[in-house]
Amino acid sequence: MPHPYRLTDVIHRLVPGPAGRIHLVEQGSGPLVLLVHGFPESWYSWRHQLPVLAAAGYRAVAVDVRGYGRSSRPEAVEAYRMRELVADNVAVVEALGAHSAVVVGHDWGATIAAHSALLRPDVFHAVGLLSVPYTPPGGPRPSEVFAQLGGGEEEFYVSYLQEPGRAEREIEPDVRGWLAGFYAALSADTMTGGPDPHFVSQGGRLRDRFPSAGPLPAWLGEDELDVYTGEFERTGLSGALNRYRAMDHDWKDLADLAGAPVTQPSLFLGGSLDASTTWLADAIDAFPATLPGLHAAHLLEGCGHWIQQERPEEVGRHLLDWLETLSPVARR
Repeated sequence: MPHPYRLTDVIHRLVPGPAGRIHLVEQGSGPLVLLVHGFPESWYSWRHQLPVLAAAGYRAVAVDVRGYGRSSRPEAVEAYRMRELVADNVAVVEALGAHSAVVVGHDWGATIAAHSALLRPDVFHAVGLLSVPYTPPGGPRPSEVFAQLGGGEEEFYVSYLQEPGRAEREIEPDVRGWLAGFYAALSADTMTGGPDPHFVSQGGRLRDRFPSAGPLPAWLGEDELDVYTGEFERTGLSGALNRYRAMDHDWKDLADLAGAPVTQPSLFLGGSLDASTTWLADAIDAFPATLPGLHAAHLLEGCGHWIQQERPEEVGRHLLDWLETLSPVARR
């Protein structure tokens, strides 16, 4: 998808947020499109979409989520509750002098984007979700659900990540190797048919389930891996992991919104080989009720979890096609 913008044309900013500073990268002018990354990534995961959106007449802004990159990293787990992360997104819109925005997220960023639309419909007038479908608040306590997965012989990865310091001790001695393995385990061209990487054997580590040393996924060059590695070697992983550790807090905080739909215009994009779409197929089936403003839901055949990096041209095309459907009022 040719365009006149390059990633080197972006503007880096630090803007004030509820927890201190929020780092963002901006390109283009026009209606604001806020891009929110997932775990373990950064604003850089949107490097392909920033110039495409800018060339199409949008002000594309990718943030470092609280706990990542150059954004502030509070120590308390409670600081990573969903309501806090939504407040960060609102602060970015306000700091940029805008009144509203389209918000698009991937992985945890998709959940943050959906809840931004749910909690602040006055600010976020449309929402795009990549990889992780929307599931309304409510239901059983998350930690209890995750503890039941694995049948006692294995531990679900979200449970494994709950204890502060545990995953950090696995990851931080070899950030580069761990990231390379994690990215490969969930990428279409490098995932294997071996033991499920979303589970940990009793007494084991997550990385024990990653593919053995081999080529990087096609979307991830050595220079790109250097960017991610450098950020996490500098910041550590606790800020990123605290999002998982705050899930029970969200369960309490959002209890009054149990079952609530997101009614704004929406888009869902997922990979057919991504566990986030296969395990959560029921959530996708429920979109007529949970996302009544859904424009389209596309599953990209043969794509893994890192959708906007594995299939940047397709993702860019679907985003632009959807953005064009928004009314002039919704695009303000």
